[in-house]
Order: sequence, then C-alpha cells, then structure tokens
Amino acid sequence: MSQFVPITQDGLADLLVDRVSALPGRRLIAVDGADAAQPAAFARLAAERLRGTGRSAEVLSLHDYVRPASLRMEFGREDEYSYRTAWFDYDAVRREVVGALREHGRWLPALWDEAADRSARAAVRAAPADLVLFLAGPMLLGRDLAFDLTVRLDLSEAALRRRTPRDEHWTIPALLRYDRENPEMPTFSARWDHPDRPALSRA
Repeated sequence: MSQFVPITQDGLADLLVDRVSALPGRRLIAVDGADAAQPAAFARLAAERLRGTGRSAEVLSLHDYVRPASLRMEFGREDEYSYRTAWFDYDAVRREVVGALREHGRWLPALWDEAADRSARAAVRAAPADLVLFLAGPMLLGRDLAFDLTVRLDLSEAALRRRTPRDEHWTIPALLRYDRENPEMPTFSARWDHPDRPALSRA
C-alpha cells in the first residue's frame, strides 16, 4: 500500500523539474486532475520554475481541445458517458500536440473555443529544441498519449464534491469512474484535497 508524505506545491514542482532536467530535447508532461484540482495552475507553477533553469516551457489546457457542443452534448448536456468519452478530443491532442511535437517540432496551442463553441483559430507554434510542454486537464492518463512524465492531482470524492461548482456536479460520476478504471500509474501521485498542504505518494 502506498504511503503519503507531506510536501508543498513548490516541493512537488521542484521534484518534477529535477526529473525533466534529466530528459533532453522536446518533452511532454501531463498534469492530470479534475477541474476542481486546478491542474493548469500547478502546470503553470512547474513551467515557471522550469523556465528559471533556462529551459523552454509552455502550458496547454485540455479545455482548449474540447469537441464541438453538438458532439459533446449529443446525448444531453449532463451525460456522464459523454463527459468521460466524448467531451475532450484526445485524438486531436494526439495528432496536433503529441505527434506534431515529436515528429515535426511544432504544436497547436488550442483547437476549439469551448465558450464560443467555434474554432479557436490558433496559429501553429514552432517548438524550440528544448521545449517542455505541460498538458493539464482531467482524465488524461490511459489515453495512449505517450507522455514523458505524468503528475496526478488526486481528490477524494468528498473533496471533489466540495470543490466542484454545483452546476458541474453531474461530471463527478464520470471522474470517479475514470479514477476506478484507469490502469495507468502516474510518475508522481499527490493527494490534493487541501492544495495548500498536499501529500506525495511513496509507493
């Protein structure tokens, strides 16, 4: 059974930066967590600390890779299965981010504007030879996205219910099921019920 030891967000970011620093070239890091865990905020912290070492780093939100509303909500606006399987365009992430970064040295920062429900019209960016790209969002692991390192920000069900806005509680069953069924183990797993005092898993 895993044991958890106290750590700070800065401490976790430093551990991640140390691991990334040993990996030359362009790299892709997942920060997996429900929206309530604010994975993009931690990704930005880690990216900032990595830039402090002289390495190029950028942050990409999975919410910039949602599918059009007509597809996301084909079976209703609050369908658990759709949120888990059809809300985010993992195929596009694989094509426009993972494959493009590794094979062509470029990446697309956004595909779809979730609020406006239209193309984001973002320009493809050239990736510096030392770029570390952090992809942050829910349900990232187990999607065959070939990350170099992964961080999991884990919320208990109680914390998930407490920190998720009421009008988004319909997403909770999907997130819990994903947690139960996803077999992929992250590089770093942190309990995130209290982000000001997280705990790091020691397997």
